[in-house]
Amino acid sequence: MKRLAGEIALVTGGASGIGRATAEKLAALGAQVVVADRNGDGAEHVAQLLRDGGSAALAVMMDVTKRESVRAGIERARTILGPITILVSAAGWDRIQPFVENSPELWEQLIAVNLLGPIYVTREVIDDMIHARRGRLVFVSSDAARVGSSGEAVYSAAKGGLLSFAKTLARELARYQITANVVCPGPTETPLLDEVRSSEAGAKIIAAMTKAIPLGRLAKPEEVAAAIAFFAMPEAGFITGQVLSVSGGLTMVG
Repeated sequence: MKRLAGEIALVTGGASGIGRATAEKLAALGAQVVVADRNGDGAEHVAQLLRDGGSAALAVMMDVTKRESVRAGIERARTILGPITILVSAAGWDRIQPFVENSPELWEQLIAVNLLGPIYVTREVIDDMIHARRGRLVFVSSDAARVGSSGEAVYSAAKGGLLSFAKTLARELARYQITANVVCPGPTETPLLDEVRSSEAGAKIIAAMTKAIPLGRLAKPEEVAAAIAFFAMPEAGFITGQVLSVSGGLTMVG
């Protein structure tokens, strides 16, 4: 039997990048997967690929920055597949720009996607997990949250808030056998990274980061997905409140 048979996993940002790789990994391990993304066509494409491979999968269009969209998407998933037992908050967004050049609108967008979004989604799934006395929460943060990153002040702040959110949930929810952990990717070959590299400043920062990575390359989405899947596995049931970097050694935080 596959290790995640019987689990229902919701992956936000599941239409591309790390989210898509995670959806594919969890499906391969036997989970039924809800592919959630604001790109509804992209989510449906990934879900169909999973179904073609023999897995149960559902696409839901979800904008994590809007509570009603989150609520509607999770209610649809609950009605069709059942209560969520694994949540992977992988939806994220960034724009590299010096803080003094940021607009307040950019601050709000970065915080909405990277911090408030995971909070909204978690709140909508957590009651079912508490009732069942089981569940896995896995948040995708960033090593920018742990060590800072030039041009990413508010992004780093939002992702840092996600670390604190996860650790506090780990303490509050342990009595219900719900774990909460964080994966912090370093620079990863995703559509978001391509977007960051489209600006001259972003391209220079990514090139410098790549040069500084001891393993000499950027991460692949499936490598980050493997770390996320680990926290969802039965073998990780005694691990909670932890942060794991997948950065090729770019950061080595104790």
